[in-house]
Amino acid sequence: MNRNILLKDLSVKDYKETWDYQTTLLQEIVDVKIDNRRNDHNNITKNHFLFVEHSHVYTLGKSGDMSNLLLNEKQLTEKGATFYKINRGGDITYHGPGQIVGYPILDLENFFTDIHKYLRLLEETIILTIAEYGIKGTRSKGETGVWLDVGTPFARKICAMGIRSSRWVTMHGFALNANVDLGYFDNIIPCGIRGKAVTSMEAELNKKVDLQEVKSKILKHFKTLFEVDEFLMG
Repeated sequence: MNRNILLKDLSVKDYKETWDYQTTLLQEIVDVKIDNRRNDHNNITKNHFLFVEHSHVYTLGKSGDMSNLLLNEKQLTEKGATFYKINRGGDITYHGPGQIVGYPILDLENFFTDIHKYLRLLEETIILTIAEYGIKGTRSKGETGVWLDVGTPFARKICAMGIRSSRWVTMHGFALNANVDLGYFDNIIPCGIRGKAVTSMEAELNKKVDLQEVKSKILKHFKTLFEVDEFLMG
């Protein structure tokens, strides 16, 4: 099993370009797995972890409801935003500047073959990360992601998650609201969940956070929870 992960920070990159790049990486891993099975080979499969920051974009998961996007095409253009219907789970979400997006493209057969466990460990990675800033994150039953003040009238989401997997290879991932403009969430029903707010680390702390510092903490906790050997520069 290969428990090394190739790490790449794409900085600011177009959503569609990044989606295509993820798809290429996933397919490369899947192709190795298919070849191994068909020809009795034992070639190792790679694992990747991408950090990226997107320009304003709304994405709708494969089971999502278009009515959760509250803007028409003209209004999207006026806000400088784009929209994509994509192949991850979950409903609608927003990505934009100041948000830390992480896309682990892992062959889970290098780690464990359990999608439920994978999602819970992704959540735990973020919960432990924001705890270092004094923010108490938790889970909300039946609602993937990381939330604050669950069970109160003030429940709010700080990190959205949505994934796809093929032959135990993952793509898509999480979006942690660090210094993001929360006003863009007013144009959707986030994750299709009515009556619950969205927040950010900046809103909770009343100050901006250092994105590189937050990323390093995410990697630290991810490495421990997933029992990663090393992050290598991809």
